Amino acid sequence: MNYWRWIFERVRRQLWWRVVAYGLAGMLTAIVALLVEEYFLWELPFDLSPDAVESLLTIIASSMLAVTTFSLGVMTSAFSAATTNVTPRATKLLMEDELTNSVLSTFIGAFIFGVVGIIVLKTGSYGERGRVVLFLITIVVIALVVIQLLRWINHLISLGRVGATIDRVEEATRTALVERLAVPYLGARPWHDTSAVPEGTIPVHARSIGYIQFIDVRMISHLCEEAGCDAYLPCNPGTFVFEDTVMAWVHTPDELPEHLLGKIASHFVIATNRSFEQDPRFGLAVMAEVGSRALPPTNNDPGTAIDVIGRLTRLLALWAEGRDDVAVDFPRLHLHPLQEADLFEDAFMLIARDGAELVEVQLRLQKSLAALQRLGSPSFRAAAAAQSVLALERSDQALTCETDRHRLRELVAQAD
Repeated sequence: MNYWRWIFERVRRQLWWRVVAYGLAGMLTAIVALLVEEYFLWELPFDLSPDAVESLLTIIASSMLAVTTFSLGVMTSAFSAATTNVTPRATKLLMEDELTNSVLSTFIGAFIFGVVGIIVLKTGSYGERGRVVLFLITIVVIALVVIQLLRWINHLISLGRVGATIDRVEEATRTALVERLAVPYLGARPWHDTSAVPEGTIPVHARSIGYIQFIDVRMISHLCEEAGCDAYLPCNPGTFVFEDTVMAWVHTPDELPEHLLGKIASHFVIATNRSFEQDPRFGLAVMAEVGSRALPPTNNDPGTAIDVIGRLTRLLALWAEGRDDVAVDFPRLHLHPLQEADLFEDAFMLIARDGAELVEVQLRLQKSLAALQRLGSPSFRAAAAAQSVLALERSDQALTCETDRHRLRELVAQAD
């Protein structure tokens, strides 16, 4: 994914552009009736009074304003519920929900259409033909609003609910994992040993403190091709960097242009928060937060934690398939791959720690880790085994019943 496509995808999920588009469409449809009056001179078998059209437009304008205000209140309540019951990191997905944005945009567009239609109608600019066209367009707008209202009512049943929000997080994480599996090294060469930096390399430091959201590997590769140098990238998207963090090591037998290091640094997008794109670890961490928040005595919801463990197992099973036969699109770039140990830590460490005293959670966790130990590469299996040992150690110290401890030890021994 190049930088501009990444920007396009981020904008596409925003509400504002839909509102602008639907608002302009509402204005244009109201103005179309004026053009009809000017250029299409046919005789009408009936006369439509201005009051008939104005009454419909008034209903649309007043009702859409009220419905939009009500919908925004519902959205705010859903965000608050997701923040309290799931995790604040999940609200980003709710804000970018396609159906919610489409419905709200339709409501606002219909409101603007109604207001513009009333204004132009009051000026007396519409003749008989113009009023008929405006009336027909109004009927179409009402039909669209009714359809969106039905979709919105059905959607409100699940908006902000724990199960539905977890589904969204899992789907976003699955998408990030699948996209990363398609290009596990973002098109670069794999660089497994980050300590083996060639002599004479020059570091490229971060320009600010925050999370790397996006790496424009295509542009960095282009710069390296022009300068005849190689770049070694130790950081993946999702890494928290400081101003002295090395984001790239540049190696060349010749002298580097003065501007090159600054240009390379500019193609690392650093922001305050992490995002799901290019960062599958973030999705796993958010899923783990959901499971962890269900475990304190104040919530007492081990069922949600067990459900999250199952979802995390499905997601990591995707990663276990792996891909090593991918083409290298940018031969001058070398990227440190995502580590299986980090993925397992993001997925299971919080649940293993916060659910250490709940035997039902630990049993499901050990069964899932045992299943994952039968999949993937040796490093993947070793990462699953390491998390299993760590979880068992935590539960040994937290469980008060010797029978529960013995049961867990037997389960882990069978997996070995």
